[in-house]
Amino acid sequence: MPTLKIFVGTMYGGALDVAEQITPLFEQAGYRVTVLEQPSLADLVEEAPDLALFCVSTTGSGDFPGNIVPLVRELEEQSPGLVDLRYGVIALGDSSYGDTFCGAGRYLDALLADQGASRLGERLEIDAMETFMADDAALPWAEAWIAEQQLQVA
Repeated sequence: MPTLKIFVGTMYGGALDVAEQITPLFEQAGYRVTVLEQPSLADLVEEAPDLALFCVSTTGSGDFPGNIVPLVRELEEQSPGLVDLRYGVIALGDSSYGDTFCGAGRYLDALLADQGASRLGERLEIDAMETFMADDAALPWAEAWIAEQQLQVA
């Protein structure tokens, strides 16, 4: 059974809630899903998943939530090369912050691409100013992502 790891960066639990809400969709598609609340580079490299999904909130002025900062630092410092990684990004933010809207998700997406990873489809950016419950946007996106990227394995 192929594996999906959902790497969560959250401050107040919104990104974790999204990860938990979309997990059943991937299980139904045939994946063994692990949601990582304290993700590390080892989770990405040493036990590489068949597919990765990064569900990341932006805090402050484009900053990462504290729980995912170690992973981001390890990626920046070690440049592990991720040419075999296929991934997606769900970025949560607040457009009232202007240029830093979804900054953490955008930065992580660029960092993964710089390491040679391949993003499947478009990044989902959820605006707290427009969407009260983030999973209202994430669930249809995940369903479409599974279908459009032909990720169904079961």
